Amino acid sequence: MLTIQRAKQRSSPITEPKIGLAIAGGGPLGAIYELGALHALDEAIVGLKLHRLAVYVGVSAGGFIAASLANGLSTAQMVRIFTGQADSEFAFRPEDFLRPAYREYLDRAAALPSILSDALLQYARHPLSTGLTETMGRLSRAIPVGLFSNKRIETFLRHNFAAKGRTDDFRELRSKLFIVAVDLDNGTAVRFGSAGYDAVPISTAVQASAALPGLYPPVQINGHYYVDGALRRTMHASVAFKEGVDLLLAINPLVPFESEPDDDITARHKDWVANLVEGGLPMVLSQTFRAMIQSRITVSLDKYRDRYQDVDLLLIEPDRGDEDLFFTNVFSFASRRKLVEHAYLATRRLLLTNQDELQLVLAPYGFRLRVDLLADESYTFADSLSQNYVYHAATARDLDQALNDLDELLEQPH
Repeated sequence: MLTIQRAKQRSSPITEPKIGLAIAGGGPLGAIYELGALHALDEAIVGLKLHRLAVYVGVSAGGFIAASLANGLSTAQMVRIFTGQADSEFAFRPEDFLRPAYREYLDRAAALPSILSDALLQYARHPLSTGLTETMGRLSRAIPVGLFSNKRIETFLRHNFAAKGRTDDFRELRSKLFIVAVDLDNGTAVRFGSAGYDAVPISTAVQASAALPGLYPPVQINGHYYVDGALRRTMHASVAFKEGVDLLLAINPLVPFESEPDDDITARHKDWVANLVEGGLPMVLSQTFRAMIQSRITVSLDKYRDRYQDVDLLLIEPDRGDEDLFFTNVFSFASRRKLVEHAYLATRRLLLTNQDELQLVLAPYGFRLRVDLLADESYTFADSLSQNYVYHAATARDLDQALNDLDELLEQPH
């Protein structure tokens, strides 16, 4: 789906256009979709370089991509890295981001005796007024706040941004980068990269923004605990609007799945589940979360249309019937490569279908759509990657892998 909101009025002509990019979250699945879609967008628009924009806003998994683009990594470079291409600059293993949070488990286990004695003491003092629910509530403090360690997110980005020409410091970037997280103790959204929050390393900010409660522990920064930035808003596009962008490109990978009325789900997945309920709790939660995200985006778009009438907005989202996206196992190398190509091709078709209106939006910025390339059905994803510079960095990959293995050993309990 492509949503186009054209500027209704401008106070002055566009002389030096300011382009921004806002990327929503969506976990590993959303990130892979976003990379395919962004690569198609980057390639199809003459004059546009997504790794050389003025403003970037990233939330959760979108922060991962936004921080990399702001550091000068092209979409082609990132596609190679995250799909495990042999010529990628860094080794990327999705399973590294599903390592048990050993330290969190140990800390909670160490606190269990104190928590248990406190609960028993409270019951002994007030046996008549202290019920089972209150006692269980006290004992729940021993439950880990995250299943998996998110330290690997910080480590991976820190190693990546240590390369020549890159930085882990917001203040050293040529572009404005904002990574949004939520302060757990007061529920407010914090824009890392803004004044007062720009001394935090970019890698740590992304780790905090991607700390989805229940999956990853909150990240402590300067005495505050931060969680996933999507808890407040989906894309936080208003951050880019307030920076004075003229054109905002936005991408949201999470839309509710919508099967055809006469299908059980789809013919392809009919042998697995007849409906989403049969997919179990994960699938039900996924659909619920997607529906909430989509609802918030719809409300936000209406507000943006009224408040920022001098800004052009292009929002790319998957089709609601996109079964390949909804049912993909993103932790498989084959699935990731298939999904990124699927997103790439789907976005190309989307751009071609809306070419007339897109050309009108892009023209004032000196951009134009490569209609001939988009119309070439023989042009493949592999062809696209072959047109970009190939990075041969076996030594860097080996060093990165060794450092990851060392971090894993240090995280494990002795």
